[in-house]
Amino acid sequence: MKLLHMLKKDIRVIFERDPAAKSVLEVLLCYQGLHAIWMYRIAHWFFVRGFVVLPRAISNFARFLTGIEIHPGAKIGPGLFIDHGSGTVIGETAEIGRNVTLYQGVTLGGTGKEKGKRHPTIGNNVVVSSGAKILGSFSVGDHAKIGSGSVVLKEVPAYATVVGIPGRVVMMKGKRVSSTADGKIKNPNISDAFKKELTEELDVDLAHDKLPDPMLDMMKELVKKVDGLETKVTNLEKELDAKKNVKSI
Repeated sequence: MKLLHMLKKDIRVIFERDPAAKSVLEVLLCYQGLHAIWMYRIAHWFFVRGFVVLPRAISNFARFLTGIEIHPGAKIGPGLFIDHGSGTVIGETAEIGRNVTLYQGVTLGGTGKEKGKRHPTIGNNVVVSSGAKILGSFSVGDHAKIGSGSVVLKEVPAYATVVGIPGRVVMMKGKRVSSTADGKIKNPNISDAFKKELTEELDVDLAHDKLPDPMLDMMKELVKKVDGLETKVTNLEKELDAKKNVKSI
């Protein structure tokens, strides 16, 4: 019964998060993310029982069929949804919480050749957008959102939105924040206020297209400063011309 319940949940989350899904038959036949998760579960069953070659062979076969590579040693919670999924890689010691959404080209990878835990731990209700890379042994907090193409190398707090290379926190629960050069949040009071709410169960927010653009904001600020400097220079030139005219008289 537990297995049947898990399989039903895998199908249900697709209907909840993908408006393109029209029927159960379509989901069963055409969603490679679902196929990859189910084959991972088979491989993981063998892996935790001490088998080595067989689970890796199943994993490689799944990658051949779906374009999604999930190491059989990874730990994946219920409700994972891999949308499209081509190029997605989940490493051996990666851990994924409940109701996580991964888009195509996502990598949950390691850095270097260290042994032991070397892949990230993803919290509950996290959304990782297309092409994002999360590399290293650290945690991504519950309800976090990782922007498309971001490269995340440090821990991400709960409810944070991360964009850029390297990834930096630009929003906390919908409120803009600023960060230092090392990626630490300048607004500690905001994160403290959210600590009391970390146990809330919220719906998965899939609006990963509505992320701030720190580079655009920086360019706008530079344009404003340049405009201000040009105005000052123009005013100084007018004052100098006025003084010259007074002297000539």
